[in-house]
Amino acid sequence: MLQIFFNPLIFTSLTPLIGALILYLIPATNLQLCRLFALYISCITFIASLFIWLQFDLSTSFFQFVYTFNWLQHWNLYYTIGVDGISIFFILLTTFLIILCILISWTSVKVLVKEYLICFLILEFCLIQVFSVLDLLFFYIFFESVLIPMFLVVGIWGSRTRKIRAAYQFFLYTLVGSLLMLIGLVFIYFQAGTTDIQLLWQISFSDFRQLILWIAFFSSFAVKIPMIPFHIWLPEAHAEAPTAGSVILAGILLKMGGFGFLRFSLPLFPFASIFFAPLIFSLSLIAVIYASLTTLRQIDLKKIIAYSSVSHMGFVTIGIFSLTLQGIEGSVILMLSHGLVSSALFLCVGILYDRHRTRIIKYYNGLIQVMPIFGSFFLFFSFANLGFPGTSSFIGEFLVLFGTFKISIFVTFIAALGMIFGAAYSIWLFNRIIFGVIKVQYFTLFQDISRREFWILFPLILLILWMGLYPNSFLDTIHFSIVNLMEQL
Repeated sequence: MLQIFFNPLIFTSLTPLIGALILYLIPATNLQLCRLFALYISCITFIASLFIWLQFDLSTSFFQFVYTFNWLQHWNLYYTIGVDGISIFFILLTTFLIILCILISWTSVKVLVKEYLICFLILEFCLIQVFSVLDLLFFYIFFESVLIPMFLVVGIWGSRTRKIRAAYQFFLYTLVGSLLMLIGLVFIYFQAGTTDIQLLWQISFSDFRQLILWIAFFSSFAVKIPMIPFHIWLPEAHAEAPTAGSVILAGILLKMGGFGFLRFSLPLFPFASIFFAPLIFSLSLIAVIYASLTTLRQIDLKKIIAYSSVSHMGFVTIGIFSLTLQGIEGSVILMLSHGLVSSALFLCVGILYDRHRTRIIKYYNGLIQVMPIFGSFFLFFSFANLGFPGTSSFIGEFLVLFGTFKISIFVTFIAALGMIFGAAYSIWLFNRIIFGVIKVQYFTLFQDISRREFWILFPLILLILWMGLYPNSFLDTIHFSIVNLMEQL
């Protein structure tokens, strides 16, 4: 029992769930108390997750802070949690972004505030479980449970009339994609007699079964990332979701697919991963080029960032299936970087939408004259999005290209074109919004960012620079877990 109280992973996992239960008892009419309580709970969760990192042993590749609960012992099913060098940063990213989501919604969400905050605390609980459970069955349960609060966030607190359609599209696309994974999970259980990840890593499936099971898992992870042509739900969901919903969607939910590839597809099905690598490269290169070109012709600010996310996730899958140490490490860094940069861009778009109630790009021009602080922030995040040296995205993209170069110069060259297109749409977007003549026929009242919005965006700049200028503080933690993964291939 003492292990439960002194295990920082268990404390981090349970805090948002307990917070959601207590928040349910607070009167919905007391909006300020509801907001403050949710903020305090999210801050406590983030601080607890920092203790996981501080106590993490860098010299081993084994899972740490492991705790096992005998759920159905007769069926050999156990609830087990633990973290390694890969999952720890996704937990940190989750707990950090939830704080920003609550802060950015402080004044913009005015209806069903308590229910909105409960959804985010439950979402945080489910996401932490996704990145920490060491059992395939429980991973699937929480992997799909994330859909429920996210469906409500998009459908209830979305910004436009198409929000119901977008919510159902998001829910059904991602749920249907996971049905094959469920069938594969049942097949693995009946063959191996367990769903424990650490035990499954020791089991060798036949080549044919690996191919079938890999496709089953791919159908779920490819929709979550999302890879082309499974990306249809993403732009619509982003366009209709509230700002905080877009932050979580781009910052965390898209990473679950990449994390699934690293946690399951590569170690469980090494033969199939090598066999299907050319397919992944083809789809990823199409995503990098097609999504970049599609980004250039969008007129909705959120859809511009959404399609750029598809392009960046193409880089991630190229790095993962390069099956090289540098490529996989680069893909992890790029996922973390994208979680920060895309979240920052969506926050900037949310700031504009809160003031002017539109995201159509033609209405904005010359904002540097009336919103200079906002323009400075947007400049930094635009450069981070295109992978400017010194930012976190540059480190991730460089490592991905370095690792991919070892196996295919052609794939590296085509992928590198994505960096050129990324510079094109990032600089063009910045230029159209920030410079030029103010269109006073549309807007006459302007307000630069508030103190609250400043302290939401400023920490993101520090983290992006930290990861870009001193990446070893992250790579040292990731390294041994990636080496352990490589040994299973």
